[in-house]
Amino acid sequence: QVRLVESGGGLVPPGGSLRLSCAASGSIFSVNAMGWYRQVPEKQRELVATITSIHTTDYADSVKGRFTITRDNAKNTVWLQMNSLKPEDTGVYHCTASIWPSDGGPLEDVWGQGTQVTVSS
Repeated sequence: QVRLVESGGGLVPPGGSLRLSCAASGSIFSVNAMGWYRQVPEKQRELVATITSIHTTDYADSVKGRFTITRDNAKNTVWLQMNSLKPEDTGVYHCTASIWPSDGGPLEDVWGQGTQVTVSS
């Protein structure tokens, strides 16, 4: 079984920075795209950033120039560096990954449990 574990959330004032991390563990053959979404109450889950296995990245317009997504394929880990944070960045950030399991099963879209990010003075 494959799981994703996030860390790095917290409370930060406007203009501050946080770095989220997400590690995949379990019976993994390989990991395709990885990404971060955020969830705000009463709103749909929103794509924040994605990165492919060859490090091609994509960002929501609202975070371009402020957030950077990176990954280490050898460690099956993805990070989200968030700078110049704004109150509207507040939400639960979920990591996701498309993973080929080592048992030869189909590609799985796996989600982490989420980590809370609060931007407030």
